[in-house]
Order: sequence, then C-alpha cells, then structure tokens
Amino acid sequence: MAETLLEIYARSFKDNWNIPALSEYGQKEVLTYGDFAERIARIHMLYKHLGITPEDKIALLGKNTTSWIVAFFGTITYGATIVPILHEFNPVDAQHIINHSDARLLFVADKIFEQLDYSELNNLIGAISLNSHKVLEETDPENHPVAKALHSLTHFFNKEYPHGFSGDDIRYPVLRPEHLAVINYTSGTTGFSKGVMLTHDNLLGNVSFGISVGLHFRHSRCLSFLPLAHAYGCAFDMLTPFAIGSHITIFGKVPSPTLLVKAMAEVRPDLIISVPLVLEKIYKKRILPMISRRPIRLAMAIPLLDTAIYSKIRKQLVDAFGGNFIQVIVGGAPLNREVEDFLLKIKFPVTVGYGMTECGPLISYTFYKDFKPGSCGRTLPNMESRIDSPDPEHVPGEICVRGQNMMAGYYKNPAATEAVIDKDGWLHTGDMGVRTPDGTLFIRGRSKTMLLSASGQNVYPEEIEAKMNNMPYVSETLVVQRGSGFVALVYPDLEQLDASGLTSAELPAIMEENRKELNKLVAPYEQIAAVELRPEEFEKTPKKSIKRYLYQ
Repeated sequence: MAETLLEIYARSFKDNWNIPALSEYGQKEVLTYGDFAERIARIHMLYKHLGITPEDKIALLGKNTTSWIVAFFGTITYGATIVPILHEFNPVDAQHIINHSDARLLFVADKIFEQLDYSELNNLIGAISLNSHKVLEETDPENHPVAKALHSLTHFFNKEYPHGFSGDDIRYPVLRPEHLAVINYTSGTTGFSKGVMLTHDNLLGNVSFGISVGLHFRHSRCLSFLPLAHAYGCAFDMLTPFAIGSHITIFGKVPSPTLLVKAMAEVRPDLIISVPLVLEKIYKKRILPMISRRPIRLAMAIPLLDTAIYSKIRKQLVDAFGGNFIQVIVGGAPLNREVEDFLLKIKFPVTVGYGMTECGPLISYTFYKDFKPGSCGRTLPNMESRIDSPDPEHVPGEICVRGQNMMAGYYKNPAATEAVIDKDGWLHTGDMGVRTPDGTLFIRGRSKTMLLSASGQNVYPEEIEAKMNNMPYVSETLVVQRGSGFVALVYPDLEQLDASGLTSAELPAIMEENRKELNKLVAPYEQIAAVELRPEEFEKTPKKSIKRYLYQ
C-alpha cells in the first residue's frame, strides 16, 4: 500500500467520522470515529504543552479500556513511542520496564499505580490515571506542570478549535518508515524480557496485510478480548479494525469460555481472534463429554448418521461464537492437534497463524478454506522464511524469517539483537519446523525446549504435552527429562474430579492409566516413564506460557 501508517488512520477517521468506532462491553457509551479522533487530538495538545517530542517514550500500564486505546493512538499519531506494558507483570518488572524504556510519562490504572513506587521511576515527569484522567503524581510541578496542563486542556482545546474539532483538523506528522512506534516488552518462558522495537513500517506491514485479505471491513464488528499490550491482539483487534472502519467492543473481563460465549452472542463479531486455550477449553468442557457418550460414539461410527451429528455439533459451536463470524484465527501458541483435527472434521471455520512479537507479530497465515491441517499458514507476501535444515520439507530445523514486519532490534540491547538477527538479516525465531515449497510452515516445537532421547532422537515436549492434556482429569502438563527418561509433571483438573464424585486419593491410579494410554500414542523414544502430580498450577508468563525454566 502506498499510504503510510498515519495516513491510513487519518483517512479512516475522516471517512468513518460518524460511524461507531469503540465501546466497552456492558457499557452504553459508544465513541464514533469522530469522537475518537477528537480525544486523540486532546492527547496531542497535552503532549505539546508538556514538551513531549517524537523522540520521547510514553509508558502505558493497565487493562484494555477506551482510555488505554486513546492513549496508545494519541501517542503513535503524535510521533512519540508507546511502551505498552502487560497489566499482569508484577510491580518490580513493570517498574524496571518503565525505567529501562526511558519513559517520560506514564498512563496507568489506579489499582496498579498503588503497587508502584513512584520515587523509583527515574525519568518520569508524571503519572496520569487511566480511570479518572487526573494526575496521580508529578515529579517537577514548576518546570513540568502536568496537573496544570491537564487542568487547562479544555480551555486551550476550545481556543484552538472554536467551531469544534472536525475531520479537516486531523493532521498527523510525516514520519520515516523506520521511525519507532512501539517498544513491546516480552516475557519469554526461558529468560528475561527484552524491549522489541517495532517501527511504523513494521506495524504498516501487519495492518496493510490485514486490510488486503479482508480480516476486517467497514461496519464489521470486533470483540477484543486478547490483551492489547501484546502484539497479536494489538495488530488484529485494534490496529487493523481502526484502519478500515470496524466497531471494536472491548471485553475487559477475564475471558472465561462462559463469559466469552455470552458476549459473542450479544456482539456477534465478524472475525474472532483467539488463543488456543479458549478453543481447547470449549472442546474439553462442552464437546468431549458429548462425543464420549456411548450412544453418540456408536452413532458416529455409522455413515450418514455421523455427518448429521457433526453438523449438529458444528451448528452449536458456531452459535456459541455468535453465529456471524467468517472464521476463527488461532495464534499465540500451537493449537492442540486433537482439537484441530476434530474442528476440521466438523468443517468448523478455523485457521492457525504464526507470529512473534519481533514481527509485530505476523509471519504466516492462510484463510481457513485454504488451511493445511497441522500447519500455521503460508509465509506472508512481505516476508521470507527458510528452515535451517539440510532437508527443509522433512527434517525440522530452526525457522528463520526476514521482511517488512521484522523488528528493528531490542531496545538498548545490541548483544541480544545480534544473537537473533544474523549478518544476512535473518531473524532466528527459536522455533523448530518444516516448510513446503509454497512457504507453508509446520511447527514442531521450540529449539530451547527440545529434548534429546537416550537413542539420540529429537523430542519436542509440546507435542507430548498436547496429547496428555486431552487425557481424563488432566488440566496441564509439562514434560521434563530425568536422567535418560521423560517424566510428565501434571496439574490435575480438580473441577472435573469433584464433578465425577472422585477423591484425590484416586488420582495416582488414574494418572498411571493415562500414562499407559499416552505411551500408545507417542513414538517409542517419546515414552513417559512416570507421572508426577503437582498440587498447584504451573507458574506462567502473562501470555499464559508455562515458565519451563523453573521446573527443569
């Protein structure tokens, strides 16, 4: 696309001035694109009075809300750099990120701010509440009067736009493609977080692709329930919809399947962007008990009758997701293969994409009708991919990518940047997989989590864990190596146990049966020697990945 990122938003806001842009689930207020553009203009005026420059960083810490989105867009359309911080980071990590990013101003939710030590935030001139829009703290009221600027904002705004703010008043700066838009701090499962530098061109690559394949369209409805501080939700539940004239409804609650199903029935979204966990929970809680019943199992073995049953299940599932969507795109982690196989068998419109924060995030995607089972889509037209393997189609190797979406590097961390981007410009993803000649990628696991069997075979624990997670009374699994064998650490599904009338004393015998069944499904060199029960859930990153390094 010939337009820059900010030109796309300026045009979208003007063209869609009077149509709904943004609302929060359960709230009556609906912002039009005109309302949204005016709130952005107020942020610009505030920054101007505070002396914020396009080289400055603005930290943003809170759950998905209208205020959060206004602060995000107000920053990138001003030309400054936004630093969105996942609200689930602990206070120590959040403070470290605010300082490391050199943030000048902090937008923060009140409850989170109470847990921070403002005196330890070195570079800030002030902190502004995402709830009340008031100043929570300021460093130097004499030279950088944040409260005074906020107090006078309406007066100055009315003076600047005496006849009201209109589409003709939208003027966003002309920036170089490599201008820094976002610093996104990741929390990996194998180490410390790093600040991924995403440029305007990186975001443009994702947004322009989303527009070109019609992920969203004018007047389409989007239910945003993924964290917008994470690249996946940010790109396709916020950046792309606003570029085309969609109506975003923010789902600010914890996205449990029950609450999500209710919200989807009311919003009836046209596209659903999800992580595997949501689909896997619905499959395990709703579908698996149904198809496990003996009469249903027998009926599914009869030709024609099985088709009717699949059709009925498909309709129930489509209705549960609002009944209006074109497809469900799964990303952020691999989809459990058993779940994927069943969804494809009943012709449910699902596809799996692949990306990483370092690509803002998209690397590969295929429309659901063209989706190849077991894959994570075809490499995007503006990206290249290769497999570091002597036989890329059959022998897994590290997936390497480069192209428009690839980050500029890690903020203030050249050593970490050089460790992942080689001299030819290839980003080494750390994921292992194979690739077909048309660029379709099939992920096998993470290179850092790959285990070596006693016979020298490469073992990807994620594949074993996915099978174990489908066993009775299993909530989550982590496979570790003990000596020359493998052990499955299991946190049991206590809710399912209670519902069955069983006690925890019966769990060891149940897990031993699960182990035997699992070993029938895996290769001989992947056999599990033992199951160890865990009394509590595994500790996870904000992206809900298990922190593997804690359990090795």
